[in-house]
Amino acid sequence: MKNTQLTFKKKLIDAENIIHAVFLILGLITVGSVLLITVYLIISGLPAILKIGFFKFMFGKTWASTASAPQYGILPFILTSIYGTGGAILIGVPLGFFTAVYLAKLAPKKLKNAVESAVSLLAGIPSVVYGLVGMLFLVPAIRKVFNLPDGSSLFAAIIVLAIMILPSIIKVSLTALEAVPKEYEDASLALGATDIETYFRVSVPAAKSGIAAAVVLGVGRAIGEAMAVMMVSGNAPNMPSIFESVRFLTTAVASEMSYSAGLQRQALFSIALVLFLFIMLINAALNFLLKRDKEK
Repeated sequence: MKNTQLTFKKKLIDAENIIHAVFLILGLITVGSVLLITVYLIISGLPAILKIGFFKFMFGKTWASTASAPQYGILPFILTSIYGTGGAILIGVPLGFFTAVYLAKLAPKKLKNAVESAVSLLAGIPSVVYGLVGMLFLVPAIRKVFNLPDGSSLFAAIIVLAIMILPSIIKVSLTALEAVPKEYEDASLALGATDIETYFRVSVPAAKSGIAAAVVLGVGRAIGEAMAVMMVSGNAPNMPSIFESVRFLTTAVASEMSYSAGLQRQALFSIALVLFLFIMLINAALNFLLKRDKEK
């Protein structure tokens, strides 16, 4: 009997070691992939920045890559991406957050199941479909309502991006809220707090890290989206204005990469490097804020 138990424990230890090794290898592959992408973008993107000049490239207001005297200024793309992502977050995060709180704490079960199914369906729709629907319905509506010559604009892109990030924010926030132990809420209610006070002063703070992860995913999708915004933004390299055609960092790369060559192609890799650094900085800033809140 004792030998059987020792053999069983040995098998368990061996299985744990194998699983630990598998997860370690997968983690190393993930880290290695990020490092490989980083090194490749730096090697591919730096030459154009050095040739054009850092300030001329980053703060130039004119992008004319196919002109006889080409200019490679990406300030319009940077500002458009910042404004577009910021606008989508301002609309999508509050709407997604309050929807998640309602579904997790207040919604009837049938309604919750129906909305969750709809959210899952939205999450599975390809971005090109969002862009197509926006191009066929949203763009003409903006043109008609605001009496514009063309509805393809930064405003249309913001609306499309806000809708696209909703599924990620709702699903991740909902999961985080449902993971909060019921004892927390029971203790708050026992102390005389109302249901709404309990949800927003106990449940939401307890699920803060999960909700922050939802925001990070939303920001990542908004700033990294290309096809949908290309179809509704007009894809013109103008300085950003809410009702004018604009071009994002992502759409600048996607629209010209297929026929680019020489310095133009290197400049597109430089745009990809800038976009990559933006995403890294946003993630680092959010992680810093979360860690600082935990230390408090």
